[in-house]
Amino acid sequence: MKLFHARGYDAVGVAELSSELGIKPPSFYAAFGSKAGLFERALQRYAAGEGNVFAHAQATGGNVGAVLERTLLRAAHVYPRRDGAAGCLVLDGTRNSADPEASALSAAARKASCATIRDFVAAHAVVRAEEVADFVMIALLGMSAAARDGADETTLRTFAENAGRALRREFGLE
Repeated sequence: MKLFHARGYDAVGVAELSSELGIKPPSFYAAFGSKAGLFERALQRYAAGEGNVFAHAQATGGNVGAVLERTLLRAAHVYPRRDGAAGCLVLDGTRNSADPEASALSAAARKASCATIRDFVAAHAVVRAEEVADFVMIALLGMSAAARDGADETTLRTFAENAGRALRREFGLE
């Protein structure tokens, strides 16, 4: 997971992954089937941990506006470079990848994340739930890319606060 997160899917080879795991390539293929198979497990592990900024924000409770703003603020905290990785593995792990299987895995994870946000917003009787979810996902994509380009937590936090205010104002989220 750390290698994929730090360098992206295409920049990490099976030999390097095998070495990192302490196994030989034949054992790697026996365990994971393919590099994409390991990547799928890495995405699942990442989404179950601190990388799932929405789940962490939602766990604290509150109204829709508060949860979505906390989502962006959590991303501002998590996305800056830590331990050699920046941004979000789900959002940026296969950016510009030549591997259609890995790209499809990331796309499915992004789509599921957007649907989770949309369903949460819709459950609170927000009429424009799809637009709200798209706004949040696009903001997270931009924050992830900015973090990969070197944006620090202060810069991302300022953006998250502004985006939170814009969400509340534009969509009437209180």
